[in-house]
Amino acid sequence: MSNTEYEVIIIGGSYSGLSAAMALGRSLRKTLVIDSGKPCNEQTPHSHNFLTQDGKSPKEIAESAQKQVSEYETVHFHKGKATDAKKSENGFKITTEKGEKFHSKKLIIATGLVDEVPDIKGFKESWGISLIHCPYCHGYEYKGKKTGIIANGDKAVHISSLVKNLTEDVTILTQGKSNFTEEQMEKLKRNNIQIIEHEISELKHDNGIVESIIFSDHTEMKFEAVYGAFPFHQHSDIPKNLGCEFTEFGHIKTDQFQKTNIPGVFVCGDNSSMMRSVSNAVMTGNVAGAMVNMELVTDCF
Repeated sequence: MSNTEYEVIIIGGSYSGLSAAMALGRSLRKTLVIDSGKPCNEQTPHSHNFLTQDGKSPKEIAESAQKQVSEYETVHFHKGKATDAKKSENGFKITTEKGEKFHSKKLIIATGLVDEVPDIKGFKESWGISLIHCPYCHGYEYKGKKTGIIANGDKAVHISSLVKNLTEDVTILTQGKSNFTEEQMEKLKRNNIQIIEHEISELKHDNGIVESIIFSDHTEMKFEAVYGAFPFHQHSDIPKNLGCEFTEFGHIKTDQFQKTNIPGVFVCGDNSSMMRSVSNAVMTGNVAGAMVNMELVTDCF
């Protein structure tokens, strides 16, 4: 094989992509990892709820993972952004934003998601630090704190039910008229959860650590942590352009082995799972790598 031809190309070199690469490296598969170096959690200070790595920074975990994967001589890395993937006669042709072209028999897409954080003062600076998305990933660190939840309807009820186990001081911020059923309102009332319907105009913070929220009526309320249930979109258009199917929530649809509806295309990590965590990304990447190796074995054995 030339230095542009591989058995497997992995687009995305964060946790799931590196996990897939390790599985393939251990099976001596010539593998290329293409990564732009822009993970969605790059400003998150600490990662949690992952055995042996609890409390480490995402960057520290990723650097350690890449170092370990680099020990496998058949795994190669290319820094860049893959912008296009097309089916070819014997697999796939991948093109980067610089026009570089690579070929592979199989393709793993581990490109993650992009959170559509509202364009409100203080939100982007605090996202992943004290404006957080997951009680399992960050909730313990804010146990007992005065906590806000920016969400409405079913999503707000779901998050508040999880957060209520961590703190007694929970307020839902609906960003407009609330949208709860009578049964949901009764549950929220029973659990002493306040609802504020005013729109948010600013999140005051100190280097990403939330201090208070200012509302459109100029009132201000102090908080120590805020959960945000924001929309997202896929980090890459490649799965859509290849014809991959998506779930109603916007994730790439897979079977239990991370295989998509497109032959030879597997996906892993946040782009295909509602469970957004480092541990889940590593698990799905490991499965994808093993299943791709199995397909390669089946193709030639």
